[in-house]
Amino acid sequence: MAKKNTFKTFLSDIPQNLFSGFVVSLIALPLGLGLALASGAPPISGIIAAIVGGIVVSLIGGSHVTITGPGNGLVVVILAAITTLGEGNMQEGFLFTLAAIVISGIIMIILGFLRMGSLGDFFPSSAIQGMLAAIGIGIFAKQIHVMFGNLNAKGSIVDLLIQIPEGIINLVTIDDSSIFYAGLIGIISLLIMVFYSKIRNRYFQLIPAPMWIVVLSVGMYYYFELVSSSAYPIDKSLLIALPNDILSNFAFPNFSKIYDSDFLNAVIAITLIASIESLLSIKAVDKLDPLKRRSNVNKDIRALGLATVISGFLGGLNVVTVIARSSVNVNNKGTNRSANFFHAVFLVVFILLFATELRKIPLPALAAILVYTGYKLASPENIKKVFSIGSEQLIIFLITLLTTITTSLITGIIVGIIITFIIHIIINKNILLFIKNILKPNVLMFKEEGKYYVSVQNFSSFLNYTKLKNKLDQIPESEEAIIDFSLCDFVDHSVMENMNNYSESFTRKRGHFEVIGLDDSKPGSEHPFALRKILTKQITLKEGYLTKRQKSIQNISEEMHWKYDAFSAKEMEELPSFGYFKTRKINKVSNVLSNQDCTIFDVQFSEGEMIAKQVIKATMLHIHPLKPVPNFTLDREGIFEYILDFAGYKDISIENHPDFSKRFYLAGKNEEQIRDFFTNELILFFESNKQYHIEASQNGLLIIGHERLSSVKEMKALAYFGMGLQTTI
Repeated sequence: MAKKNTFKTFLSDIPQNLFSGFVVSLIALPLGLGLALASGAPPISGIIAAIVGGIVVSLIGGSHVTITGPGNGLVVVILAAITTLGEGNMQEGFLFTLAAIVISGIIMIILGFLRMGSLGDFFPSSAIQGMLAAIGIGIFAKQIHVMFGNLNAKGSIVDLLIQIPEGIINLVTIDDSSIFYAGLIGIISLLIMVFYSKIRNRYFQLIPAPMWIVVLSVGMYYYFELVSSSAYPIDKSLLIALPNDILSNFAFPNFSKIYDSDFLNAVIAITLIASIESLLSIKAVDKLDPLKRRSNVNKDIRALGLATVISGFLGGLNVVTVIARSSVNVNNKGTNRSANFFHAVFLVVFILLFATELRKIPLPALAAILVYTGYKLASPENIKKVFSIGSEQLIIFLITLLTTITTSLITGIIVGIIITFIIHIIINKNILLFIKNILKPNVLMFKEEGKYYVSVQNFSSFLNYTKLKNKLDQIPESEEAIIDFSLCDFVDHSVMENMNNYSESFTRKRGHFEVIGLDDSKPGSEHPFALRKILTKQITLKEGYLTKRQKSIQNISEEMHWKYDAFSAKEMEELPSFGYFKTRKINKVSNVLSNQDCTIFDVQFSEGEMIAKQVIKATMLHIHPLKPVPNFTLDREGIFEYILDFAGYKDISIENHPDFSKRFYLAGKNEEQIRDFFTNELILFFESNKQYHIEASQNGLLIIGHERLSSVKEMKALAYFGMGLQTTI
């Protein structure tokens, strides 16, 4: 019966997964082409990886809402492999690299069967961040010259970075109008990527930023061809080159160098980066899953390995789990693996039907997408975040980054592991702590009074974290778990970060996860992920001060006789129950203005994860009605709501109130209860007041005006709206 219900749910979710897969494909198309070109491979190889990955992983994978395809992290590795193995001949180098891709896929299949998915936890977090930043700088350094229309820039990453000012000057002074216009399109495309997220208009954001670039680039071509009397100013050599007959132009791997040391190094590097990128992305996307499911990592690694083997034999790149496209899938209500499948199907349709249009896209336009991606991986915000965790983490980050840039990815991550271990020894001033205890079992778990109790001894770091993880994974996330570090002398940053991840997972499943035993520890910084060294001295935090806006809010509270707490540490436990926050992570709630029934607050939350992560601050109102309310969503009627209808949602109409039904979009599962709740008085109230986005759950009503912080005047209006609505209900 359960399987029948699951299958029924799967079928009922197909419309919204079809819609989500379509939106994801709009991003995957230009990104797949761009990543392949940045890797030195034919552009179609990136699309092949996305199509094969979408089909294979959706059928046999172990994750639920992830999207697969070519990854950012492999760009530098694939480019190095093609250059090295081809000895200057990029075409031959690509065929040798395809063989390395196939072998790396086989290794990933073996790792999956050996249940080695936990190996991703062995690498220190700051070292991984340093490696990812180095990859980002590598992508940025190469692609920014392509964005300027220069396809021939060569040299090391450092050389390419030094040449950037020269590239800008050359673009401005160059006599070749073709390169100038191509570079101009590249710069405009970069501006679209930068400012796209600033425009919080849902109609504009129905089309992702990369697809806007494609649409405008192709539109410009047709403008010159059909409208303008001038010829198209960009030379054909600066446009995407796709084979005329795509289905008959597959490349096949060349295994003749399988015993060469360079080939083996390429296989190791490709496997290492593909595994790390996929494991990190799977872990991040699981946090976003609104159904709170946990992926079967080893099963997913096997599926990714098989997809990589097939992709390599067809001339495609590695298949990995990709965070940006996965985040888009979740935010567009993708609920299962069919979204990944549909995204692959739409890519097939695009390639077969619109290949002619794709050939009209300038290479600098795609390069701009990758320049922005590279910047996001190595942005100053990431460095600032690492430094906020602790100065020692910044040292690990920078050494890993610099080593990776100047040598190779494998050398960089090895040096990152070594320097992390050395720093831990220096902090503890005791190498024997690690040597004596690294192989000892240091985690004890038992159950008492319905609670799981886990005691950790000696030290807990990236070196032995898998022992703790194996125990924690045995605890159902709906239960209560207490983790005791009181017998530990040292807990590192990677462990502290993972404890936070577990806490969030347990909270989503309505369980309880609590870490104890660190009250007498000295953190490396005030950051919650900072490493902990057991000391006798306690460090206290400093209290902030009221800003001008906070003082104004305080004046409103006195005027309206409401309570105000500028630095409230109170947890808004009801918020995660609202649909709005199912795929958004709440970071902080502040400026809480409340009376007995209504609470206005500023909330900081994030959408997506890793390079796709976007932090948003907004002011909202939460009402606790005196009587139970049915679950529903009320919003303004518009074009976006018609799209929701297609995705499986239904607009509930209220009899005898055609104007209300026309102006508002009302949705919910129990239509009868909702119609009973919407009395004539309540409908009149909504028709007579400002329209807000309103969601109702068993924990009350959540009212949202704009996805931004409200002015003091707007907060006051929101307060009166809440009191009026509460009285009407």
